Amino acid sequence: MTATATTSAATATATATEKTGARTDDAAQVITGARERIDALDDRIIGLIQERMAVSAVIQEARISSGGRRVNLAREMEVLAHYRAALGRPGTSLAMTMLELCRGRI
Repeated sequence: MTATATTSAATATATATEKTGARTDDAAQVITGARERIDALDDRIIGLIQERMAVSAVIQEARISSGGRRVNLAREMEVLAHYRAALGRPGTSLAMTMLELCRGRI
């Protein structure tokens, strides 16, 4: 390997490890691949939340047009319990944020 190639390889390794916090090239590659997967999952989660928001708006519109209230607190408690059961205490916070996103969009 030439001095230039060695310097380029060292720079690439330094950049990869700085971006990932890894100390080896192999670990940096694993982290980079896993982060790409997480980014794809996050995109799917965002899409599902947007879909949930649209469905929630349909429910709220039907409830309001029939003379009901915009929010059904008993149903929200069911959702909170479901998330808490599946994800533990942090699931409650996640569900609260999701419910907030889905409320009052109409």
